[in-house]
Amino acid sequence: MEKLLVVVDMQNDFIDGALGSEEAKRIVPAVVDKIKKHEGEIVFTLDTHKEDYLDTQEGRNLPVVHCKEGTHGHKVHKDLLDAAKDKKYTEIVKYTFGSTALGEKVARMFEEGLREVEIVGLVTDICVLSNTLLIKAFCPEVLVTVDASCCAGSNREVHENALKAMKQCQINVINE
Repeated sequence: MEKLLVVVDMQNDFIDGALGSEEAKRIVPAVVDKIKKHEGEIVFTLDTHKEDYLDTQEGRNLPVVHCKEGTHGHKVHKDLLDAAKDKKYTEIVKYTFGSTALGEKVARMFEEGLREVEIVGLVTDICVLSNTLLIKAFCPEVLVTVDASCCAGSNREVHENALKAMKQCQINVINE
């Protein structure tokens, strides 16, 4: 395998639920198309929270209950799962912005021939940024590409700032 597609937190709560946005809804068809065209393995990350979310540091800073384990909002959007149904994919549950399990998986795959990771998803300025930099830290020689047209941020300004920050860290940003 030479290329992995990572779909970050394209969950119902981030698209049309508790933290949904028009920008997130807008990218769903492009991400569906990206999944359908992708030839290799796909990883979906799942932002995951428990009952005590509002008592956590994240919950105190963002007091909106979302992606609670076992709820509809926690699930990957149906259109994306439908697009991936005949593909090899895995889901990685994560309890923080970035997933060390994802970084470890990419490092193992690199040893087996992985040469590129493409990242799409939500939100550009938090979890996309965190996971992109984490992958680069775990595997500095893998080409990491972010498709900006398949990402949405908290707002347009922070989306663009996150893309600039990723470029500074030698991330290949396409389709701005």
